Amino acid sequence: MNLSILIPLLNEEESLKELYSWIIKVMQSNNYSYEIIFVDDGSTDDSWNIIESFSNENPNVKGIRFMKNFGKSQALHAGFAKAKGDVIITMDADLQDSPDEIPGLFEMITKEKFDLVSGWKKKRYDSVVAKNLPSKLFNWAARKTSGVELNDFNCGLKAYKNTVVKNIEVSGEMHRYIPVLAKNAGFNKIGEKVVIHQARKYGETKFGMDRFINGFLDLITIWFLSRFGKRPMHLFGLLGSIMFMIGFLLALYLGIDKLFIHKTSRLITERPHFYLSITSMIIGTQLFLAGFLGEIILRTKSNEARYKVAREVNF
Repeated sequence: MNLSILIPLLNEEESLKELYSWIIKVMQSNNYSYEIIFVDDGSTDDSWNIIESFSNENPNVKGIRFMKNFGKSQALHAGFAKAKGDVIITMDADLQDSPDEIPGLFEMITKEKFDLVSGWKKKRYDSVVAKNLPSKLFNWAARKTSGVELNDFNCGLKAYKNTVVKNIEVSGEMHRYIPVLAKNAGFNKIGEKVVIHQARKYGETKFGMDRFINGFLDLITIWFLSRFGKRPMHLFGLLGSIMFMIGFLLALYLGIDKLFIHKTSRLITERPHFYLSITSMIIGTQLFLAGFLGEIILRTKSNEARYKVAREVNF
């Protein structure tokens, strides 16, 4: 199978029929063998009924319905697990991503041998203050932190080799950082393609300004996980040991000073250095224990599902 088109969605009943017709037109004009996987992330409108109608008329259309809203990362994870195409294309359901970009993305994976190609919405039709400027700042921070040179990490239009999506773990709100996850998994040929960004035609965006705050917090998380996720003791143990040694050496100095140098001076407990040394040793011990507990958790954690599927069609 050439292509798996993966579309996570939440309450997009108005745009689904137009999007579906557009994708089918592109598939047929290029003679692709394909599947379209809609992942309904707990919609409360008529989205699921529309998806079922697509699947009834076209066996290449498949659907996954979550019991409630679990988030875009979980929707992508569920779709990646089911995808069978040699190339997986992800796109949003709001018609801001153009299906006409699919052939170009497909060729970059199959002919230019990229592992992952991310869309770059160079010209955007979003609010400059509410979205464009925060997005530029966010992408700059992501480039500097991750080392992945992309201009638009958050673009939903991306193409992947099948082996990429089967070897990355998308959880929490990490869908913004799939290129970073791919790089950390050993897939280094990551490219970018300028794509058309269309003004939203129906409804309203499902993401508010809090996505940028969450994005930066997730960036810190993924930075930590990429470097110390498999060895937390290397970070916390080192910091804890340094803090403890600083506190211990300071306490040792105070003891020697009191016993052998200034025997008649004020009590140690009256000196602020004493409390600094005690605090340093306590913080050092806590950091060391954090690393130790992190190592234990890594070895005992279970892979519990992060979402619940209510229904599936055509799988």
